[in-house]
Amino acid sequence: MPSPEYREFLERLAEIASASILPHFRRQFIVESKDERRFDPVTIADKAAEQAIRDEIAATYPNHGIVGEEFGTIAADAETVWVIDPIDGTRSFISGLPVWGVLIGLVENGKPSLGLMAQPFTGERYFGDCTSAHYSGPGGPRQLHTRNCAAIDEAVIFTTSPHQFSATDLTAYHRVEKEARLARYGTDCYAYCMVASGFVDAVIESELQPFDILPLIPIIEGAGGIVTDWQGNPPPDSGQIVASGDARLHDRILARLTGD
Repeated sequence: MPSPEYREFLERLAEIASASILPHFRRQFIVESKDERRFDPVTIADKAAEQAIRDEIAATYPNHGIVGEEFGTIAADAETVWVIDPIDGTRSFISGLPVWGVLIGLVENGKPSLGLMAQPFTGERYFGDCTSAHYSGPGGPRQLHTRNCAAIDEAVIFTTSPHQFSATDLTAYHRVEKEARLARYGTDCYAYCMVASGFVDAVIESELQPFDILPLIPIIEGAGGIVTDWQGNPPPDSGQIVASGDARLHDRILARLTGD
């Protein structure tokens, strides 16, 4: 069980990130692209938040590792590693849409143990420790639970964008989408938190990076959900991901994705 001090530290990191990000949201600023071949935006807010988080981790736990989206990796093989995505959903951020979040996770001995998604603009926070998950924010605090949904044709599914799939993966994804009751795009980390909250049934993604998913695994699992790769293996730290609120639905989605 992770130390209670790490939970408190996560909350402190969220406050630090919020202070770096909020002055820039819905303001004018320069947007850079990290990739010359395709638009992969990064802003002053992303960089400032991650640097502030890294500085606090280094000052408090100098022997811990760090994996971050903007400034790379330090001691990724350490026993305790912090995983940071300062703004998951930068495309939404630069568009003025509040469906982005700060992702901070803790990996201990190679396994995700704590995760936090904080949305500074709305004041929402989603926290999980793999055994339970909790929300705080508008409407008051509550424990999170996924909902029962066994059939794809009754399910609400999310993916960030079909444009982020390879041609082969997109074909596989479409086998699920065409059967689902409702499919929605563009919510990044919010989709996973909605699975944990019992409003969405599954998220299907491909080509994720460790900082995109590791902080969310303890939230999904803590709420009663399941996260694996497309073959049903234990949750990887990147690549193809399926997160579901109901294990029966999860199995059916995997069967569609693999063509079984």
